[in-house]
Amino acid sequence: MRATDAIGRHHRGPAPTLEHRALFHDGDDALVAGVVAHVRAGLEDDDAAVVALPAAQLDLVRDALGDDAGAVVLQDVLGLGRNPARLLPALHRFADEHRGQRVRVVSQAWSPQRRPEERDACLQHDALANLAFADHAVALLCPYDTQLLDEATAADARAAHPLVVEDGATVANPTYGDPLKLAEAVVGPLSDAPDEGETLLYSAPHGPRAVRLAVAEHAADAGLHPDRVADLCLAVHEVALNTVVHTDGRGILSLWHTDDRVVAEIQDGGYVEDPLVGRHPPGPADGRGYGLYLTHRLCDLVRLHSTRDGGTTVRMTMYLDGDPR
Repeated sequence: MRATDAIGRHHRGPAPTLEHRALFHDGDDALVAGVVAHVRAGLEDDDAAVVALPAAQLDLVRDALGDDAGAVVLQDVLGLGRNPARLLPALHRFADEHRGQRVRVVSQAWSPQRRPEERDACLQHDALANLAFADHAVALLCPYDTQLLDEATAADARAAHPLVVEDGATVANPTYGDPLKLAEAVVGPLSDAPDEGETLLYSAPHGPRAVRLAVAEHAADAGLHPDRVADLCLAVHEVALNTVVHTDGRGILSLWHTDDRVVAEIQDGGYVEDPLVGRHPPGPADGRGYGLYLTHRLCDLVRLHSTRDGGTTVRMTMYLDGDPR
């Protein structure tokens, strides 16, 4: 099955055409004007509308919408998708809840509040949205403040969007590239684990249990909140189970921590073919994908790099200042 066959099955609405725009704006006033214009155009056509922005900008948009704000779902994007990979499943659910309507979305994955290492994850999200909603009736607007963008981020943001909005006008983007190639490029081979970390070789059938115990001890010693230790243990256990079920059963666990995070990494010889695995809610008939979906839900950041020849690396990060929930 082709990846695009697997990812377009969740929602079949009217006029299944994706409109994916990047809004390049200069400051909050231009942001609000662009977002409100996008949303009100949808409300006039009876579209379902959701706006996911950082809290400060969300308040500005709420005020500008006035009475129309009651017809729009407004969400803090950093709460909704602290791990940027959570955003696509959230948008899928919103589309599924509004079958029969076109869906109007504003989603700002990247923001200056993000940690630097989350930049690539945000760009990967923007690129993969073109695959996830290729045959969906979705109008998606992704704001970028040109005052805050460095040159590389601006170039990658343009490459991820087939349409751009500048000075109030929508134009086709001549620098739009292959979204799958862009998503793969921004992940790239992950950096090596630091030498001062711990390493555990594991294998079936008892490997996942050994992995879980090692993660629990390391994360607790690093000062991670007990509830988040449990979340990380469950996430890493799910990835280790994938090693047992879908590969030759052998894997490597690497663990390390810094002053602000705990990192657990699994390497094995498997290959992940679906570029959206873990980013669309698995249906009841799906035989795979639950483990990585759960991993994205539990961890603050997940980076996955997979090649046919080199195997798969899944790096899971929990920040020490994260909400223990």
